[in-house]
Amino acid sequence: MSTKKLVVLGGGPGGYAAAFLAADKGIDVTLIDSGKKPGGVCLHRGCIPSKTLLHLAHLINETKEAKTWGIDFGKPKIDLDAVRNSKNQIIDKMATGLAQLCKQRKVEFVSGKGKFKDSQTIEINDKLYPFDHCILATGSRPIQPFQNDSNLIDSTGALDLESIPEKLLVIGGGYIGLEMGSVYAALGSQVTVVEMMDGLLTGVDRDLVRPLQHRIKNQFEEIHLSTKVSEIKQVESKTHVTIENKSGTTQKVFDRILVSVGRAPNTDGLGLEKTQVKLNKKGFVIVDSQQKTSDPNISAIGDVIGGAMLAHKAAHEAKVAVEVIDGESSDFNNRIIPAVVFTDPEIAWAGLTETEALAQGRKVSIAKFPWGASGRAQTLGRGEGMTKLIIDPESEKIVGVGLTGAGVGELIAEGVLAIETGTKAKDLALSIHPHPTLSETLMEAADVFYGTATHIHKRKRN
Repeated sequence: MSTKKLVVLGGGPGGYAAAFLAADKGIDVTLIDSGKKPGGVCLHRGCIPSKTLLHLAHLINETKEAKTWGIDFGKPKIDLDAVRNSKNQIIDKMATGLAQLCKQRKVEFVSGKGKFKDSQTIEINDKLYPFDHCILATGSRPIQPFQNDSNLIDSTGALDLESIPEKLLVIGGGYIGLEMGSVYAALGSQVTVVEMMDGLLTGVDRDLVRPLQHRIKNQFEEIHLSTKVSEIKQVESKTHVTIENKSGTTQKVFDRILVSVGRAPNTDGLGLEKTQVKLNKKGFVIVDSQQKTSDPNISAIGDVIGGAMLAHKAAHEAKVAVEVIDGESSDFNNRIIPAVVFTDPEIAWAGLTETEALAQGRKVSIAKFPWGASGRAQTLGRGEGMTKLIIDPESEKIVGVGLTGAGVGELIAEGVLAIETGTKAKDLALSIHPHPTLSETLMEAADVFYGTATHIHKRKRN
């Protein structure tokens, strides 16, 4: 065992990834988390429970849509207690597995609220944990701008599935709001979405969002864009909401309100003022490309440093932080971070987007392959999807990939690999993909760039 003592504060995907890698390198590791088991928000109150419920929502929707294929399963009977128990069993199984991995790697797991006493000591329940290095991975929490209404819930409350409200308002048209709105709509709620911006999923290319917006328009009760909630008032068991847009002011009544307007870093109450760690104006920890903070003994990763709040980003930042602590040359510069919205259809992208290219004034070529021409998409009854490549016209290298359609979260990794390795569109076009699969839409999109796609006719590129 190394003489280095590492304390990781926060047991989420970034924290436990850091702890496990450091232990594999022979470093003495203590992993501290406020939960009883490792996993953090992602496992216990985020990624895993939400995707479990989204899977059930997909099943419900597929049984309804099976009628068009000549199969009628009838109206589903939903046992909410059984659904909740099934979700919790998955969480517990994975958390128990992480706890076992701690023991196997000889990582000391401590459950409790850690607080810095100084730059080399963390205190939990009057017990001191000295360290040579600390990796701060305390994550984030939902922002709650409204108060004093028992019908208000955040993403954590939505995942608890206490009940299925008849009428649900979702404030915020980002990925969390749309994912949870999709779950409750499938379970029987009349879902209304209110979004301040002029489109859902701000920042995502509009052509990727359109198939999703068209589909959920039929699943949700209402979608209000360029609209804000100006007042929330609870009257007995209901909540009266005033919404405003250019058409005027409207009052609506809801049984439950999901507030999904962003997340704030968990930096309060950690005793960071007793260290040299610096925060930005929004409270996020400031780090360099090696995950180092202003304190030479403390690194930081994941949601607490801002940027894309994604578990896989945190896990890779953990790898960089540990490698640097172990004396290796490593940094997080220029890493391609994929993103997936697990709605139905899913949306996924990596690298440069068309929106970003336009904002930067960068010249790019766009090659799209519509899933209406995909044999596999047609067999699934999901021809609304699309595969999109962003290509540098001079080098012909793929610099961005966007996908919308059923299950595209499983396809985006090929795009990440293409961008990371500097793959040219020709390389992708010449890589034989199995037929009929959705993966071959990536190959055909590359063919579109050269005007040689088999299943659509596109004029050849000059």
